[in-house]
Amino acid sequence: MRAPDLVSPAPAATVGADARRPLIVAQFLNLRRQIAPLYLMLSVNAAALAFTHQNLAPPLLTRAIPLMLVLASLARLFHWVRPIDLQAIDIAVVTRRMRSTTVFAVVFSLAFVLWALWLDRYGGPYEHGHVAIFIAVTVMGVVFCLGYLPRSAHAVTYSVLGIFLAYCLYNGTPVMIAIAINIGLVGIVVLKVLRDSFASFVELEASRQALEIERASAHRLSEENARLAHSDALTGLPNRRYFFARLDAMLARDRADAPFCIGVIDLDRFKPVNDTLGHAQGDRLLQAVGDRLRALCTAEVTIARLGGDEFGLIVEGDMEAAARVGQQICEKIQHPIQLGDTAVAVGCSGGLASWPEAGSSAHDLFDRADFALYHAKKKHRGTCVRFSGTLEKLIRSEQALEAALQTADLDRELDVVFQPVVSTRTMEISGLEALARWSSPTLGPVPAEMLFTTAERLGIARTITLTLFGKVLAQMARMPADMRVSFNLAPADIADPETVYGLLTMIDVSGKCADRLIFEITENSLIHDPDVARGALEQLRTAGARIALDDFGTGYSSLSTLHQLPLDILKIDRSFAARLDDPVGRRLVSAIRTLARTLSLSCVFEGIETEIQLMEATLAGYDYVQGYLLAKPDTLDAVLNIQLPGRSAAA
Repeated sequence: MRAPDLVSPAPAATVGADARRPLIVAQFLNLRRQIAPLYLMLSVNAAALAFTHQNLAPPLLTRAIPLMLVLASLARLFHWVRPIDLQAIDIAVVTRRMRSTTVFAVVFSLAFVLWALWLDRYGGPYEHGHVAIFIAVTVMGVVFCLGYLPRSAHAVTYSVLGIFLAYCLYNGTPVMIAIAINIGLVGIVVLKVLRDSFASFVELEASRQALEIERASAHRLSEENARLAHSDALTGLPNRRYFFARLDAMLARDRADAPFCIGVIDLDRFKPVNDTLGHAQGDRLLQAVGDRLRALCTAEVTIARLGGDEFGLIVEGDMEAAARVGQQICEKIQHPIQLGDTAVAVGCSGGLASWPEAGSSAHDLFDRADFALYHAKKKHRGTCVRFSGTLEKLIRSEQALEAALQTADLDRELDVVFQPVVSTRTMEISGLEALARWSSPTLGPVPAEMLFTTAERLGIARTITLTLFGKVLAQMARMPADMRVSFNLAPADIADPETVYGLLTMIDVSGKCADRLIFEITENSLIHDPDVARGALEQLRTAGARIALDDFGTGYSSLSTLHQLPLDILKIDRSFAARLDDPVGRRLVSAIRTLARTLSLSCVFEGIETEIQLMEATLAGYDYVQGYLLAKPDTLDAVLNIQLPGRSAAA
């Protein structure tokens, strides 16, 4: 039976040299705990044997030699029990120390057995029996104490029992020969048990090490996911979720001696950059702006990207401190930014609101800061405007927008345009997304976001949604029979059972097949009451419609959300398109596609603006894309007659 190595060969073959270190250290520490009993046992057994022979053997054998053996044993004992620094254990030193232990074990064993056999020359049957028991018990005790160092245990067993067996055979006493053979057989069995025990120890340590590695990896992954969940994918700044979580945390302190201000920053002249140079360059511009804003962040200043070209600001301090930071932001952003061969100069405007003067809730503070931004855009572009009593009066001017919507002829003023969703395999239109448009006779074109925000504030969101949906159903009669249409639902729509009932009723009355409809929701729709949202979506899905989660990757989604909701499609937020030109970004979007495939969800990649992005999205496994490269939102006739890029663009 061959003695195993310091670390069992099987586990060692599966791990590298660095990975073996914990195994060897564990082996050393367990062996260290067994050394004291080993040397104490040797000392006590030797003293007992010397005592029984004190009147029968010379003093050299009963006093001098055993005393030297006991002192040597105690010296080795103190050598092992000295305190050590567990954090500074050197693997090379440990290995050498265990190898030297094997040498010492053999030397000590030979010394003790030769001394015992020398004593065996004296005394009668009882004394001879004591020598045999001393050798047997001592060997077995040493073997068990050296269980964590199998090579040493084997060496001791073979050397001691070999000498003892040879001695008994030489003397020719049948009883002693039988005893020696019996002890030898027991020793072989003990070595077998020891070997199996050590193999189990090595396997257990390897498993524990693997578990610790997995836990460390999971911890790092959790930290990275937490960081990504609170980071904007495009700029690297904190995202909207982090901004409002931070704001809620500061409001929860409710300390009058710790005032703070929030701000909303919006880029000036950003839209012309997007329209002229394309969204890819617009995203690069946002990245450059993010780098500049990150340089202004401190322990007291938090800057986050809220979405698009809008940024949020939290300053721990009074309004004067916030105004200084706002001015620094405006000055930083005003410097030209190089985008390829083009130097682009944009500015920014901002609105500031202080707690508790401007409001005591997150909604009130943000609303006041946003209105101050609106005023800065109109009257003081390029600066940060503080919310004040004057602006409190001006905020009433929102009533003009509300009044215009309340008196609007919705059937005449509301309209829908369409943007195609294109198959990357055939480069043909597979579906259309309907987008709302409102042109007021008094206010002119009003952004869709303002339309829905105002409608929700007025309590007529249901009317707006159903009116727009009716126009989409009417347009479907002019579309190819196999073409699907996506319709966006606001959070207020999902939370309103009457709106969902109205949608289902209109589908039945129109006679249109519900399986041609896709209802798109945003992640914000799921925040306040996930159960209500889930119930509404299940009703729409039961009717035959499909459900798409829009702007995936920028909001509050989790794996449990995707798993529990009745979803069919993920629409990847356009901010990820800008990351298709770097390896990390490509790995990220590939991982999202793999996740969607695992959950049996189709994927639409939004924001495709360049041929390279189209190619990379296709290579990443995305079957459907959407973006300005393919078509801008337009009337149904214009969209159905567009010329899409050829198949070679997607190859």
